[in-house]
Amino acid sequence: MFYGGYYPYGYGYGYGYGNFSGLYMLSMLLLIAAIILAFYSQWRVNSTFNKYSQVQNRRGYTGADVARQLLYNTGITDVAVEPIKGNLTDHYDPKNKVLRLSDNVFSSRSIAALGVAAHETGHAIQDNVGYIPLKIRTGIYPAVNFSSRLAMPLILLGLFIGMFSRVYTIALLGAILYAVVVFFQLVTLPVEFNASSRAMKNLKNYGYLDEDEIPGARSVLSAAALTYVASAASALATLLRFLAIILGNSGRRR
Repeated sequence: MFYGGYYPYGYGYGYGYGNFSGLYMLSMLLLIAAIILAFYSQWRVNSTFNKYSQVQNRRGYTGADVARQLLYNTGITDVAVEPIKGNLTDHYDPKNKVLRLSDNVFSSRSIAALGVAAHETGHAIQDNVGYIPLKIRTGIYPAVNFSSRLAMPLILLGLFIGMFSRVYTIALLGAILYAVVVFFQLVTLPVEFNASSRAMKNLKNYGYLDEDEIPGARSVLSAAALTYVASAASALATLLRFLAIILGNSGRRR
């Protein structure tokens, strides 16, 4: 899937961090690096996709052609390929067995479109072969959806209450819920990297792209991979920052 979500900003209070000052500084450095990487990765995704979306593949395949043929070649007959509105909204839905390709991928014959289509088909192949990281990510998604809604409000509420009571139980509960989101971001990395690896092998082995067209598709997928790294780094940094604040303040004497 070609999207990433992260919380680039945390919230701090004018307290000391006690023995957790090192953890706080580490989280801030990681957060700054993640923000820089997020801006860079987004720029690279847009520029790389725009560049190779103007280059047509010599074989004349569309993104939908590649997705359907790859599914057929790997013996997958229960996955539908459908268009979806939006820009880079491509994704595989394992629950409904649908591979959805955005308008600028579904009917496009560009090198970029074939790279994205092959990547999303890679997720369908992962699902078909029982790829463990994908099974984990799919299995915990309901918990992640729940945690992502409650984590930040609980952390902020808990920190506010802690300003007066020095009791940070609610904030710590929020941090635990946010840790579920971080785990989801981390397990997403091998899922996405593996899908891209499968995509490049299939594009080459089945002859959808010529040898000199392969680097273009690889550049598109490599750029997209950076967005997932940025998301994971930002989520981890935010969690570490909140833990430093919560644990540091809860350890102070009243």
